[in-house]
Amino acid sequence: MKRDLDNLVLQMHDAGITYADAVREFKKRYILEVLARHRGNQCKAAEELGMHRNTLSRTLVELDMDSTQIKKGLRRPPRPVRPERSPLQIVSGGRISGGR
Repeated sequence: MKRDLDNLVLQMHDAGITYADAVREFKKRYILEVLARHRGNQCKAAEELGMHRNTLSRTLVELDMDSTQIKKGLRRPPRPVRPERSPLQIVSGGRISGGR
């Protein structure tokens, strides 16, 4: 993991990313990961991050992270719409009538 981090730092430096931007992006990604693990629950995420929930909330604002969008992104997608069924067919005397 340390080697991956070293390579990432080198790539960011070579790309001209400033220290402030690098730290900002790291914070955003790290916080997003913790929030995702707690399904958007800021209280639980803040506890894992070692900060108060209000501090996490302020940090989200500072990083331009919309907590409602984070929660929406973590929700289960809506159930697919069931395909329409064909009209019922009446069976009489072993023969199917209607539709065919």
